Amino acid sequence: PLMCLGDVSGILSGALMLAASQALAADDVTLQLKWVTQAQFAGYYVAKDQGFYEEEDLNVEIKPGGPDIAPVQVLAGGGADVMVDWLPSALAAREKGVPVVNIAQPFARSGLTMVCRKETGIESPEDFKGKTLGTWFFGNEYPLYSWLSKLDLPRDGSENGVTIQKIGFNVDPLLQKQADCITAMTYNEYWQVIDAGLSEDDIVVFNYTDEGVATLEDGLYVLEDKLQDPEFVDRMARFVKAP
Repeated sequence: PLMCLGDVSGILSGALMLAASQALAADDVTLQLKWVTQAQFAGYYVAKDQGFYEEEDLNVEIKPGGPDIAPVQVLAGGGADVMVDWLPSALAAREKGVPVVNIAQPFARSGLTMVCRKETGIESPEDFKGKTLGTWFFGNEYPLYSWLSKLDLPRDGSENGVTIQKIGFNVDPLLQKQADCITAMTYNEYWQVIDAGLSEDDIVVFNYTDEGVATLEDGLYVLEDKLQDPEFVDRMARFVKAP
């Protein structure tokens, strides 16, 4: 049967609307953060809020992390296109068969420290012997493990070694004296300790950079095989450019 002019017009109109919507549809990008939402990741949230991603034709979803979230597992499982992670964690992932690669390194300096209560008698890293050290896991523990190896201190809980305690996203283990020292970032947990009432005279702070054990932090990583897809590479290039 022949179509009337109205039918043809309707079909063409629908096709044009579909084509227009496809042309205007932004490309999706899912970012998995390494930790909970905080100033550390401000650039990504500002870029989203100020429309920088939108200007690059991107629809970016930001997934917060946490003490029980492993960004590598999320990335490998297809839950994210790109993740924020530290170099030691990424290297460990590659050793385990997860082919992650760094596509950008926004942070050039380490912000990692070890904060100890002065009353424990700790004056130098050698004094860690016999003490309890709190750290985050899921890849965050590797810088500390490397440091302890350099100090020749086993993690066996003995008098000649150290006890490792898994900590969450707050500084309670130090405040409640469950740990003698805890890992802390200069821009976050350190100030939580100060805000909680401990003064600079009450604590001893060891900076990983000063101790010669700092590593690259907060790099952007993707799965290597994804880089074989030109469309994915284009999306990542626009994502990195936006902030």
